Amino acid sequence: MPRPHLSLRGVSRYFAVSGRRSVRAVENIDLDIARGETFGLVGESGCGKSTLGRTIKGIYRPSAGSILFAGEDATRLDRSGARAFARRVQMIFQDPYSSSIRA
Repeated sequence: MPRPHLSLRGVSRYFAVSGRRSVRAVENIDLDIARGETFGLVGESGCGKSTLGRTIKGIYRPSAGSILFAGEDATRLDRSGARAFARRVQMIFQDPYSSSIRA
């Protein structure tokens, strides 16, 4: 079996809130996506889809875990490597108004 093009292992993202509390937005995600594969992430509002996408893209740093892209740890890239990575990865957000069923 070929190595996944994108591989997440134990990816979590927490946000600090008042005092010592934190919100677990995404926790312990494992995911493999092969080169050329199309992947869709669906779920209820507020379940962490956008947070996971932003974490993969590098907008948010993961609180834990690793993100491997083409065999390289995307969480440990220098500034120029992070820019090159950001050009290769994108998120496509669904417009909820254009997807609703109208009677």
